[in-house]
Amino acid sequence: MENTLRTQLQSAIRSIPDYPKKGVIFRDVTTLFGDADAFSRSVDALVEPFVDKGITQVAGIEARGFILGGAMAHRLSSGFVPVRKPGKLPRDTISVSYELEYGEDRLELHKDAVEPGQKVLLVDDLIATGGTAEAAIKLLRQLNADIVAACFIIDLPDLGGADLVKSFGIPVQTLIEFEGD
Repeated sequence: MENTLRTQLQSAIRSIPDYPKKGVIFRDVTTLFGDADAFSRSVDALVEPFVDKGITQVAGIEARGFILGGAMAHRLSSGFVPVRKPGKLPRDTISVSYELEYGEDRLELHKDAVEPGQKVLLVDDLIATGGTAEAAIKLLRQLNADIVAACFIIDLPDLGGADLVKSFGIPVQTLIEFEGD
């Protein structure tokens, strides 16, 4: 990735110390989403490696993954699959519980969200410990999806999430790293 995009992303992402708990630096991408050029360039950079890969679905993890995933699905002419928090989907679902850095949560997916063998691109704004991405991978694999890759704007490499996703045999694409978080 060109250095100017990396610089633009660094300046477009707001860092909030001690949120949601003391000692954590929250990387807020809502400021990036509000910057039309930074947002468009981020989506383009995430999509570019997959333009000719036959992606049929983009699966976005609630909630910021919805914003990225919808834009990416549009650019790829593919469908969009929401990976949601509990109780938000109206039909029959499957679910997986997972550990967070500061608690536990659960993700759900409609049982018919993906057909077996469909090529899926998984997306969220940030990869930290990888728990949320791992849960989404488990859900998609229950439906026999072919997960082509997982994409994130931000990687916090010291927390090991990208390596966890790679351990499932899924390539990881990120646009920027923040060390020590």
